Amino acid sequence: MFKNLCLLFVFASCTLSVFAQKKDDILGKWVNPSGEGQVEIYKKGDKYNGKLVWIKDPNDDNGKPKLDIKNPNSSLRSRPVMGLEILKNFVFEDGKWTDGTIYDPKTGKTYSCNLSLKENGQLNIRGYIGISIIGRSESWKRVK
Repeated sequence: MFKNLCLLFVFASCTLSVFAQKKDDILGKWVNPSGEGQVEIYKKGDKYNGKLVWIKDPNDDNGKPKLDIKNPNSSLRSRPVMGLEILKNFVFEDGKWTDGTIYDPKTGKTYSCNLSLKENGQLNIRGYIGISIIGRSESWKRVK
């Protein structure tokens, strides 16, 4: 009986440590499919967020940093696109990061979003309006 209890404890401890490692697997830098931008995903409290840390063309035609000119909130249009937090408030549940949002600075639109890691190590991004079935997915690759 004691031996079985010890085995159960070891199994439970291993399961919890694997679970704890799994939720932070998303951390790091990711590049979008077009190669135009890199997003660094980080933890903010118990939630996961991501900001633009590199963009292919960071400056406008006048050589000045591109601004968030498409933002529907006029008071935010003067902030630079570089460094913009575009992934916000994801929580880890059942092997996925859910209940977050993704902001597209090219259109000024914010979408509901879920993230998941594929078996090949790529990050699946699913942005949608309303329900997840009506949306768009793309895969980001980890920056090495």
